[in-house]
This record gives sequence, C-alpha cells and structure tokens, in this order.
Amino acid sequence: MQTIYTDRSISSIEIKNILVADVVLTLAFALVFSGGLGSLFGSGGSFVGFLELVPIAFVAVSLSFVLHELMHKIVAQRYGASAAFRASKDGLLITVVSSMIGFLIGIPGATVIFASSFSKKQEAMVSLAGPLTNFGVFLVFLAIAVFGNSYLSQHNYLTTLVGTTLFISVYIAFFNMLPIYPLDGSKVLRWSKTVYIGVLAMIFIFFYVTAVMYFQIYSPIGLIVNLLVVLVLALVMSSIATGIRL
Repeated sequence: MQTIYTDRSISSIEIKNILVADVVLTLAFALVFSGGLGSLFGSGGSFVGFLELVPIAFVAVSLSFVLHELMHKIVAQRYGASAAFRASKDGLLITVVSSMIGFLIGIPGATVIFASSFSKKQEAMVSLAGPLTNFGVFLVFLAIAVFGNSYLSQHNYLTTLVGTTLFISVYIAFFNMLPIYPLDGSKVLRWSKTVYIGVLAMIFIFFYVTAVMYFQIYSPIGLIVNLLVVLVLALVMSSIATGIRL
C-alpha cells in the first residue's frame, strides 16, 4: 500500500499522482474524440488529428479533472480532514482500455480523505465540491463561447478548445454524479435526494447547451438516450469500479 501523507500540503508524491492521472486522462479523451484505436490506425486514420487534439484535451482535462480533485481536497481540509489524491493502477488501465474502443470510463484515481468523523452532510459537501467546480469551469467557457463568438468563429482551433472544455467539464461532473460507490453521486444521494436530482438536472441542461451549440443536436430525446447508455455502461462496470484500490 502506498504511503499517504496526511498533512495539508501537496506532497511530491501527490503531484506525481495527479500528473500521471492528468496525462492518461488527456490521452484517453483525445483517443475517444479520434474514434478509438481502430479509427486511429485504420484506413484513413486520424493520427494527425489525434496529435492536434492532445493539447486541447490537456487544457480541458487539467481544468476539469485536476481542479475537481483539488476542490475535494480543499473542502475536506476545511472540515478538518486530511486528503491526498492517489492514482489507481486498475483505474488507469480501465481508462486506457475503454478509450481504445471509443468509449471513456475515466477513473484514473481519486482524492483519498482521512477524517475521524464526517456527517452525511459534510461528506456530501466534499463530494459536491468536485462537480460544482466543473459547473464553474463550464460557465466560464460558456461565457467565452457566447461573448467571444465573433473572434472564435475565425479561429477553429480555439473554437474546438472551448467546445471540448465545455463537454469534458460536464462529462466529468456527470460521471462522478452517478449513484455508484465510491463516486460522488452515491454520497450526495445518501444525504439529499433533492440536491442530487437538482445537480443532475443542471448537468442535463449543460449537456443540452453543449449539444446544441457544438453538435447541432436539438432534440433532448437523443441526449437522454445517450446519457442512459452511459449510465447503463457505468452500472455494468460498477463491480469493477468498487474493487479498485485507490
């Protein structure tokens, strides 16, 4: 078992774990957006497109995933707990393998929290800190998309960066809010069904906004179906996820 530093600083071990998870998740998202491994090296493959997507995915993942995990740590510390991010070897493997087939189950690690006692509300607040951070990232980039539309329309790379960040930020929020232990959603649901449903409603709205703006998907039915598919696949993987040693 890895040594966990229980002080409130960010140790070199924690930084290394975050960087590894960040890089792996970045490559995984870039691979998924490229159509998976088969599309990458198949006839008419898009390896160049994959390389172009890597820096875009890195910015989006760093803002959406790294800040998500750091906010878990900060809020846990506010409640008097110690916390440290730890990458998971099994989770990294699942992240890589799933991205190869064109569907991402992103569980590269988690913020491990040490608390002598946590109420359900405190545990839920720590869990909510991550998805709410994703909401913040989403709203900032939505404002950039709206108010900087005329400029972005002349720069396709920046348009892709903004759209990718919008999608990744809300996707990470959605995945973490699935009601599967040890994901954030299970802890929020245990504390308040009303809050849980409210957060999911916001996630759906953000997904829909992104779908309309960047994918020209105007029917909410198709979006609902896609989210249900993700939910079913996540439930199928839950037995694996719960067995991961973080």
